[in-house]
Amino acid sequence: MKEVEQRPQSSQCVSLISLCDFPSPRPQINDLRLRRFAYCRYNTIPKMLQSTGKLAGRTLFITGASRGIGKAIALKVAKDGANIVIAAKTAEVHPKLPGTIYTAAEEIEAVGGKALPCLVDVRDEQQISEAVQNAVKTFGGIDILINNASAINLTGTLDTPMKKVDLMMSVNSRGTYLTSKLCIPYLKKSEIGHILNLSPPLNMNPIWFKNHCAYTMAKYGMSMCVLGMAEEFKGEIAVNALWPKTAIQTSAMDMLGGPGVSRQCRKPEIIADAAYAIFCRPKSFTGNFIIDEEFLKGEGISDFDVYAVEPGHPLLPDFFLEEDPESLTKKMQDYGGTPAFEAGKQQVSAASEGPVADTFKTIEGALTADVVKSTGGVYQFELSGDHPGTWYIDLKNESGSTGKGSFPGKADVQMSMNSEDFVKVFSGKMKPTLAFMSGRLKIKGDMALAIKLENLMTQLKSKL
Repeated sequence: MKEVEQRPQSSQCVSLISLCDFPSPRPQINDLRLRRFAYCRYNTIPKMLQSTGKLAGRTLFITGASRGIGKAIALKVAKDGANIVIAAKTAEVHPKLPGTIYTAAEEIEAVGGKALPCLVDVRDEQQISEAVQNAVKTFGGIDILINNASAINLTGTLDTPMKKVDLMMSVNSRGTYLTSKLCIPYLKKSEIGHILNLSPPLNMNPIWFKNHCAYTMAKYGMSMCVLGMAEEFKGEIAVNALWPKTAIQTSAMDMLGGPGVSRQCRKPEIIADAAYAIFCRPKSFTGNFIIDEEFLKGEGISDFDVYAVEPGHPLLPDFFLEEDPESLTKKMQDYGGTPAFEAGKQQVSAASEGPVADTFKTIEGALTADVVKSTGGVYQFELSGDHPGTWYIDLKNESGSTGKGSFPGKADVQMSMNSEDFVKVFSGKMKPTLAFMSGRLKIKGDMALAIKLENLMTQLKSKL
C-alpha cells in the first residue's frame, strides 16, 4: 500500500497526459512532482501550431478545398468553429483523386466547423458568383478567401498543347483574379478581411521558366495578383501569398514525383498552420510572399519533424525557390523517387518524332468534352514494329487526354497491333474491323467501347 500511495492516482495521470497534449488552456497543478512531469512532457513533445479560437464564427471561402492543402486549411480553421465554403469541382468520386466537396464537408463538421459544399469550377464566372452569393446568404458574409485551386503541366513550350496552356491560365491566373474580384466587396466589410493565394515568390531566374514556361506564367499570375491587390486595397484587405519550403504530400505531388516521393515530403498541415497564423495577423500585414517554415519559426515552432511524412528523411525543396530544377530531380532520384516530370520530358523528347507520335498529337487536338461524353472509355495501345511503345487515350475523364506509357489506372480496352497498322487505322487507310478479323488487331476488354472508338477515327480521317 505504501508504494501505491507514493504514485499519482490513475485519474490524475490521465488528466496530466491530456493537459500536456492539449496545453491551452492549462489548469493549475498543485502537486510539485506533477508540475515537473508536465513541464518535461510538454517541452519534449514536438508541437504543431496551437489553435486559439480567434476564427470562431468567421467565414472562409476556399477554392479546391475537397482535398490536399485546401482541405487541410479547412480542417485547421474548422477546429475554431469557423464556417467553410468548399468551392471545388469534385462532386462525385474521381477515379484517380480522393475526396469530394461532400466528404470534405463531413470531415469539417466532424471537427467543429460548419460547411457549405459548392460545386465550383473557377473557370466559370456564374458558378463562382452563385457560390459567393450562397455563402453570404448562409453565413452573412465572407471574411477570408483562400485561392488554392491550381492546374499544373510541367512540359516545355513545343510539348504543351494549347488546351493545357488554356487550362493553367484559366484556373491559376484568371481563376484567382475572378474569385478575388467577386469576394472583395464582402471582404472589405469584414474586420479581418484577407486574401491568401497559394503561390510562390516572384523568382525571375530564367531557370524557372525554361522547362515549363506556361506553368510558371500561370502560377506567377497568382503572385502578381498579390502584388497588385495588396497595394490597391491597402488598409481594407490583407493580401498575401504562401508557399512551402519543401514538397508537400498531395495527390498532385504523388503524380509528379512518382513512387517514393512521399517520403521526401511534409504533410499539408504545415501549410494549414502557417495559413492559420497569417489569418490571425491584422490587415496591416499585407503584400508578403511567405515561406511556411520561415514564418512558423517566428510563431515559435522549432521542431519541424512533426510535419514530416517520414521524420528524419531528407526533404525535397519546392519549386521556385533557390534550388535549381536539376538539383531537385537528382534529390528525388537519390532518395528513391522517380520524378514523373523529368521522365515525362524524356518520353516527350524521345516520342516527339515519327508517325505514331504525330497521330497521338492529332488525336489530342481533336478531343472535346462532347467526344468524352459520347464515348466514356479508356483505351490502351501496345504497339510493336518500327515505333514500339505503350500509349493511351482517355475518353472517360474530364476533357480527355492522351499519353505515352500505361494509363495511371485501369484501361477499359487494351489493343495490340503493329505501329504501322495503328497509323493506317486512324488515318482511314485500314478498316478496324478488317484489322481485327485478320488478326492484325487484338482486343481485350469492353468490345462495345472498342466499337465506339470508331467514331473518333471517323473524325480524324480528314486530319491524318
